[in-house]
Amino acid sequence: MLNLKRDPVLVTKICLLIVAGAFAISFLGAAFSPRAQAQSASSRDNVPSIYNMDGIIKDSENLPRVSIGSFLKNIAETTGIYAFINDHIEKETTVIDEATGKNETITVFGWMELLMVAVGFLIIYLGAVKNFEPLLLIPIGFGTVFVNIPFAGMGATELIQRVVENGAVVETIVRHPGFLDIIYESGVGNEFFPLIIFMGIGAMTDFGPLIANPKTAILGAAAQFGVFATLLFVSIANFLPGVAFNLKEACAVAIIGGADGPTTIYIAAKLAPQLLATVAVAAYSYMALVPMIQPPIMKLLTTKHERLIKMRQLRPVSKVEKIAFPLVVFTLSILLLPSAAPLIGCLMFGNFIRECGVVERLSKTLQNELINIVSIFLSLGVGSQMTPEKFLNPSSLIIVLMGLVAFAIATATGVLVAKFMNLFLKEKINPLIGSAGVSAVPMAARVSNKVGLEYDPGNFLLMHAMGPNVAGVIGTAIAAGVMIAVYGG
Repeated sequence: MLNLKRDPVLVTKICLLIVAGAFAISFLGAAFSPRAQAQSASSRDNVPSIYNMDGIIKDSENLPRVSIGSFLKNIAETTGIYAFINDHIEKETTVIDEATGKNETITVFGWMELLMVAVGFLIIYLGAVKNFEPLLLIPIGFGTVFVNIPFAGMGATELIQRVVENGAVVETIVRHPGFLDIIYESGVGNEFFPLIIFMGIGAMTDFGPLIANPKTAILGAAAQFGVFATLLFVSIANFLPGVAFNLKEACAVAIIGGADGPTTIYIAAKLAPQLLATVAVAAYSYMALVPMIQPPIMKLLTTKHERLIKMRQLRPVSKVEKIAFPLVVFTLSILLLPSAAPLIGCLMFGNFIRECGVVERLSKTLQNELINIVSIFLSLGVGSQMTPEKFLNPSSLIIVLMGLVAFAIATATGVLVAKFMNLFLKEKINPLIGSAGVSAVPMAARVSNKVGLEYDPGNFLLMHAMGPNVAGVIGTAIAAGVMIAVYGG
């Protein structure tokens, strides 16, 4: 009696022999059946030739002859190494003169694509090794590398199609969407993904600290000064050679100061889609660099005494307050600023699902699976726009610089307004929490807490900083709504 545990090899051999025997019997039966013999006899009488008189396979007469040498040459010319050294493609940027509708043509060389691949790997390094917002930067980095791979067709590919009409050759450009281009067109360029991200943010956000201490909302509003101040700086930048921003583009650049990636993408898609890639990457990069950018500004603008201010524990917030808050804020946005209602509405919808307590499954989906999936696609779509013709130009460098200026002004304004408020408050506010007025939730609040702990290990500011932090999310959405209301027509 065979035993599989004791004789596994023998059992395996017997099974293989049975299978081989069954295959041989079926093959021989098919080969020697009367039907097969009749077909064989018929085919010998009339065998069609697949070759023409010259010994060339039919329908292949017009194909070029390929020798071993030319075959090897073609292989070499389709490698990434060859493309990075010798490739050059003329690409048109988007409209830069709305009055004339003219496009600017830029020649993209292989070394430019190689440089963008290096930028992509740098972004991956910052996310994976330095732990700078890895959930966002890693997919953005890979999207940047993917779209700049020669011959890969991961982004949109334009091919010239030649058709003979009435004896004349007519050339038309046919656009073939690639993997990343489909992602971008499906959810990034049409504001779909940013709104879903806002739902997820709302489901993960506790507005309790803001409700418990409403005056911290002033700090979230103060941080938006960086957004509107940067509008002026972007306009001044037009005096530089090679830089030309209209007011819509200036709004898309200035909103970086809010440190809110989804809002930046949302307003750029509406007002200046040609700048979406650069402003989105700048916004997410500065969000990731919050622990490096904010502390020096916070320490510069505060004294040691101010950093040691301890704040009283926040009062408990009732369930009714938490449920009513998103409904009240959403209603006010509808009545006062409808252009901001999509962003604020999605944020409050997610928060209401979290707080009402009757749709726990939906709340968990928004907080986990949905926002994670959409974040991957959103980040890949943003990375897909990191191409040389869009990124390697003077305007892009100005965008990155102005984004940093906006973010620094927003941080400084929050701290300074907190110091100003202390002139009138009996219970003082630690000015460090003013820097959390930007929308980078919860990184900015963590930075405020970390700096406070450096000077007093018992001074926990995290929950106090969450008040202006979540207020900053609402404030940036309102700022975006104002810009769309004014310039979106």
